[in-house]
Amino acid sequence: MTVASGGEPGSSGVSARAWAAWLLASLFFFYAFAQRVAPSVMVEELMRDFAVGAAILGNLAAFYFYAYASLQIPIGFMLDRLGPRRLMTGGLLLAGIGSLVFTAGESILFAYAGRLLIGAGSAFSWVGALTVALQWFPPRRFAGLAGGTQAFGMAGAVFGQAPVAALVAGWGWRGAMMALAALGLALAAAIWAVARDKPVPTHAAVGLGAGLRIVLARRQTWLSGIFGMAMVSPMVAFGGLWAVPYLTQTQGMTRAEAAALTSIMFIGWGIGAPLVGWLSDRIGRRRVPMLASGALTTLMLAALPLVDGAPALVIAGLMTVQGFCASTMVVGVALARESTPPHVSGTVLGVVNTFVVGSGALLQPLIGALLDLQWDGTMSGGARVYSASAYYHAFAVLPLIMAIGTVAALLSRDTAKA
Repeated sequence: MTVASGGEPGSSGVSARAWAAWLLASLFFFYAFAQRVAPSVMVEELMRDFAVGAAILGNLAAFYFYAYASLQIPIGFMLDRLGPRRLMTGGLLLAGIGSLVFTAGESILFAYAGRLLIGAGSAFSWVGALTVALQWFPPRRFAGLAGGTQAFGMAGAVFGQAPVAALVAGWGWRGAMMALAALGLALAAAIWAVARDKPVPTHAAVGLGAGLRIVLARRQTWLSGIFGMAMVSPMVAFGGLWAVPYLTQTQGMTRAEAAALTSIMFIGWGIGAPLVGWLSDRIGRRRVPMLASGALTTLMLAALPLVDGAPALVIAGLMTVQGFCASTMVVGVALARESTPPHVSGTVLGVVNTFVVGSGALLQPLIGALLDLQWDGTMSGGARVYSASAYYHAFAVLPLIMAIGTVAALLSRDTAKA
């Protein structure tokens, strides 16, 4: 079924308003990802200003994920019942306010509260954009549109690295967060003006408990969630927080160089997501790309210590491949959606995304705690300095999680139709 002007079914193709709504919803995901990774270019300033170590800083960054992951299931349910327009607008307003709170005080408690609000508001982004795609586009386009939304998210991750690092250098971390607050509030106004909700048939509505029972009773939901969590874990734990300090402290790079190099990982994800989603739709296979990407990523992460001292070009190539493989998580999302009835689509997306974002809530503070265990007491400019050995010991959890995700892909079954 296609959507004509005004959002009603018709034969003239998907309406310009539908495309505009999807674009703005994807820009929301761009914004959410920029907020997600922004602390990675503020590590030294945050450690110094709040007088904390890696474990506490990892926990501060993870407050975003605590809120984001815990809200995915109720948000999915609300999207099934209420639609994305009001919820995405409110989410952006909340994230903008959270950015202001983050900058407001000298206490780490203000930073915790602000980061929590940013995560809560951003929690409406990915599932909201996918709901727009489900409501206004043909089902055969879903994996491709999901990949397109992921590409916007990765562009946001790139923006959250080198460009935000430049803002931090020029305006300080508080000024950079104020700029992000203004961006969120402007995007909220645009989504409210453009997006529309498609009415949900009364007979299809189910309660949260009933919807969860439908979703959780399906094995594919669990396997897709585990696979997505594994594929995203190196992106949010390594690329989203610890890659910049790792590269600056062990590879001798400046922060701008490290941020630019880390951005390449997200560029690879941004290129891969729409391409892999389109290819999976085209060939009618979900399991094959999931297995291939999971196995390759596991091997690459296990070999991370071997790149110590390697030329920047080699590291950039490995990061590109890593990001490209990670983008296969969109195929797992499509697999989960195709395994459940349409009237609980938002709920299943929320459940799977709870696993995906939960990887950040778990791994960012865990890696920080492992770094602190390996810390030899070295300080520089009021911030802790960790050795290459400490980073490699801490990062050892990543290939283990990837191996678990690969097994989940192996146990899944194809749902796509060519």
